[in-house]
Amino acid sequence: MPTTQARPYVLDPGGGDAHWFFGCLVTVKAAGEHTDGRFALTEFVNPVGFASPLHVHHDEHEAFYVLEGTAEVHCGDEVFNVSPGSFVLLPSGIPHWHRVSSDTPMRSLVMTTGQFERYVIASGEPARARRLPPPATPDVGRAAAAGERFRIEVLGPPPAAPRSQDEPRQLRVHLSG
Repeated sequence: MPTTQARPYVLDPGGGDAHWFFGCLVTVKAAGEHTDGRFALTEFVNPVGFASPLHVHHDEHEAFYVLEGTAEVHCGDEVFNVSPGSFVLLPSGIPHWHRVSSDTPMRSLVMTTGQFERYVIASGEPARARRLPPPATPDVGRAAAAGERFRIEVLGPPPAAPRSQDEPRQLRVHLSG
């Protein structure tokens, strides 16, 4: 851990270092460098139809608070349907994934107890123009290398989830702000 005292700071609305990460817009609000390595806080915008890969954080807990949209969250053998105001805690060592279930993007605040924001930065692409769509496909090799460094393992694509006939089959990004 750093030996210097963390200093207070404020981000204006929309502030923070933004990255495209697996098709989502992730903005770092507080990094380990701001919290003496104790936690990181990021804002995620998951596009309509987004499903995260099945993955596990070996060294850190992940928690998120849903601001907008809904999702189905799978952690181990448990499934949770979450909506605005829901809080989710995903303990380290348990494989998990989630899928946006609303017809609007899901926006959430994600807090991790490790170096997740460094994994996002190492795996993603800088989002210089936040309104543009993300890169067509993530760099899986770069994500795997970063995962080894930060002990976050992608176990595979999201397991098949039932879809209704009228549900979109492709990701659509609708970002505001």
